Amino acid sequence: MFYPDDLVEEVRARNDIVDVVGSYVKLQKKGSNYFGLCPFHNEKSPSFSVSRSKQMYYCFGCGKGGNVFTFIQEYENFTFPEALKQLADRVGVALPEQEQSAEERRQQDLRGQILELNRTAAKYFYYQLRRDSGAQAMKYLKERGLSDETIRSFGLGFSNKYSDDLYRYLKEQGVSDELLAQSGLMNVDEKRGMYDKFWNRVIFPIFDVNNRVIGFGGRVMGEGKPKYLNSPETRVFDKSRNLYGLNIARAARKKYILVCEGYMDVISMHQAGFHNAVASLGTALTSQHASLLKRYTDEVVLTYDSDEAGVRAALRAIPIMKAAGISAKVLSMLPYKDPDEFIKHLGAEEFQRRIDEAQNSFLFETDMLQRNYDMKDPEEKTAFYEEVAKKLMSFEQELERENYIEAVASRYGVGFENLRKMVNRMALKGAPAPRTQERMQQRRIAKEDGNAQSQKLMLTWLIEYPQLYQGVKAYLKSRDFSEGLHRTVAELLFAQYDAGERNPAKIINYFEDAQQQSEAAALFNTEAHLTSKAEIERAFKETLMRIVTHGIEERMAHLNPTDIAGLQQIIADKKRIPEIQRLHIDL
Repeated sequence: MFYPDDLVEEVRARNDIVDVVGSYVKLQKKGSNYFGLCPFHNEKSPSFSVSRSKQMYYCFGCGKGGNVFTFIQEYENFTFPEALKQLADRVGVALPEQEQSAEERRQQDLRGQILELNRTAAKYFYYQLRRDSGAQAMKYLKERGLSDETIRSFGLGFSNKYSDDLYRYLKEQGVSDELLAQSGLMNVDEKRGMYDKFWNRVIFPIFDVNNRVIGFGGRVMGEGKPKYLNSPETRVFDKSRNLYGLNIARAARKKYILVCEGYMDVISMHQAGFHNAVASLGTALTSQHASLLKRYTDEVVLTYDSDEAGVRAALRAIPIMKAAGISAKVLSMLPYKDPDEFIKHLGAEEFQRRIDEAQNSFLFETDMLQRNYDMKDPEEKTAFYEEVAKKLMSFEQELERENYIEAVASRYGVGFENLRKMVNRMALKGAPAPRTQERMQQRRIAKEDGNAQSQKLMLTWLIEYPQLYQGVKAYLKSRDFSEGLHRTVAELLFAQYDAGERNPAKIINYFEDAQQQSEAAALFNTEAHLTSKAEIERAFKETLMRIVTHGIEERMAHLNPTDIAGLQQIIADKKRIPEIQRLHIDL
């Protein structure tokens, strides 16, 4: 589908990238840019940068970057027309109706077709649960204490024991094998052909926040393996960016969200009146999950199982929540294993009391740490306090650190002043390790060709200091940049400046491939790690000289002997090199 460039640019310009990305990712302003945890890969240290002046984002950890359109495409798994429509709707820009080719309609409708297919499958599973063949599954749900209303409201169903049952039903509805293969509802095998992904399982439809069925979970009846099975990732389903029950929890009038381990925990808690419960979808909690939660709350209560696996899951989740700016507490369900078991034995009122008394996540971590030490042994006891002191160093705010030192000292019977001295001593001795994104950036830089790095630095500087262009345009031409992406971006940027425009985000729209978009964004987000104005000015002049000299050498090496005009241009450019050495660069 084609839309005029002016209309696309209007939609982009009216959607400030900091506002749009900030609705998905918790951002904190640092200098002129905003930083947060990258939603496209797991990380603990924020390396995801969003620039209001450039209207671009770039991750120094994984290298993904682009403008507001590419962010929505990457995050929501949208096509460009879908991203354009969402952003146009966001700011009230009406998009004209346009004729589409059959292929364009097919591509745009694929998401809709899979969503409709999931809806049909969910209805089919729902019906199967209520047939005689679903009696065992219905008995299982009833024995788990679920009411008819709960079973209905969560759309629970059953896939019967025949592995081609859903396949045959959907083929009767005229669904093509091509669509079935992309839906995640089928397995494809050379020997068996196409057959149902889910069979002989209780089915849990998975809804997105807009109450659309995006996938399924299935619990096997009997002793089959695996016990729980989830839909594979599809055009509409990404398990790392969705949470079971969030479509209901986001509307619950609670200041916190309860995060638990599985479908049945969520369902049991909702039935008991805790409508703010969610669970990850067969995977450990990720930074993407935390970013998703951050849209709806600043506080979570981890209600994981009380066994060792549950403790490990909570310990993994705590730093992820903290990095996303979410306050986490940990609920104790002892002597019971999980929320379902606890509520059945002690009731919803006692469960609410446990929520109210949920433990501070830092103190939970130190309690779990204490298990590794024999507190009757003076040496091990000291080692425990040293480990706690290291953890206390993570609090940057002095007042917050002092409060936690006081809480730890009281909890474990150590003198406040002694513990504070230990923390301060460690802080003085320890040198902070380089930030993760800096290490990753240094590794990438070491692998890159030196001239390519110079070109990236030049393009970044020309964007960050637009006044430089008029001073260097007589010496620096797009032909001095390497053929391919570097030269194309230079041509687009120089054309903008000649037209009195500065719009790096618009340049991203020139590229259709997601990888090229990220690479183009990287050209405007290169770090030089220079600290002073004088250093930057000196480095800029050296970089300019390097690019122009290399460009002349490249053209000379590939010059056709009959190209007299080309030779004359090279001679003229060489004569101007001494002028670059005398050039005054003023930032």
